[in-house]
Amino acid sequence: MRTPALQNHLIIFAKAPRLGRVKTRLARHIGSVGAWAFYRGMLSGLTRRLGTDRRWRCWLAVSPDRAVFDQGLWRNAAPGCRSFISQGGGNLGARMARVMALLPPGPVVLIGSDIPGIRPDMIARAFRLLGRHDAVFGPAPDGGYWLVGLRRRPRFTDPFGGVRWSTNQALADSRANLAGHSIALIDELEDVDDGPSFTRRKT
Repeated sequence: MRTPALQNHLIIFAKAPRLGRVKTRLARHIGSVGAWAFYRGMLSGLTRRLGTDRRWRCWLAVSPDRAVFDQGLWRNAAPGCRSFISQGGGNLGARMARVMALLPPGPVVLIGSDIPGIRPDMIARAFRLLGRHDAVFGPAPDGGYWLVGLRRRPRFTDPFGGVRWSTNQALADSRANLAGHSIALIDELEDVDDGPSFTRRKT
């Protein structure tokens, strides 16, 4: 009997887009309203581009956890996604590991919601690479990464333990956690966290 193909899972990490609660570093440069509008527009555009693509199932992993029940909020802010999961507690690595381990079988790709330039073909390429690699990363110029994907077969391997987040060692630490595994890289993109990165996206 032929084994059915495993489904691809795309996870978008997102904060509830509430005024004063998102992009606080960016807000120091462009104001709380500007930062909120930027984030809301980014999330809406991203889910519209990626959420209904039949090559994967789109999941929105939300914070704070209670926001997972606010369907009205997400219907307007993230119109493309139909599946929701809470991020849970802990640092960024613990939350990413939890969500990636909990989803149904199949390759998983996880991205943030504040990276301009993400296109469906990039996500599709990441999934193709997971057909012959154990993990895939989309590097960022600051030494971090905007995308991480795991094949999760024959088991889930956590690449996030002990990672020095928000430093130029984040990608190197994650790769070190996957020593002995096959790793691929795709396009380099920059997230928008502050005034300089906001300005660069417009040039």
